[in-house]
Amino acid sequence: MNNIPPKVQNQLSMLQQVQQQLQTIMQQKSNFEMAAKEAKKAQEELGNVSEDADVFVTIGTVMMQKNKESVSSDLADKIETLELRIKSLEKQEKMLQTKFEQIQQQIQAAMQGGNPVAD
Repeated sequence: MNNIPPKVQNQLSMLQQVQQQLQTIMQQKSNFEMAAKEAKKAQEELGNVSEDADVFVTIGTVMMQKNKESVSSDLADKIETLELRIKSLEKQEKMLQTKFEQIQQQIQAAMQGGNPVAD
C-alpha cells in the first residue's frame, strides 16, 4: 500500500465502507422479504379458516386469542409496512451500488495513470 497514492488509499477505504453498507442493506432487505413472505403465508392460511374459528397470535412470549378479522387486518398492515421498507431498502441499495461503481471507476482510472473523476 506504500506505493498507492493517498487519494487512492482514501478511495479504497470509501469503497470498503460502501461495500459494507451495501451488504448491510442487502441483509436487511432479505430479512424483511422473508418476514413479508411469512406474513403473506399466514394471511393465505387465515383465508382458509371459517369466520368463527379460534385464531391465536403470538405476542412476545404470550399466545392470545383474537378474532379472525382483527388478525387479518393486522397481517395486512404488517405486509404493507414490510413492503414499504423493502422498497426503501431497494432504493438505498441502488444508490449505494451506483456509488460503489463510481468509486471503483475512479480507482481504476487513478491506477491506470489517468485522471480520476472528481467527487
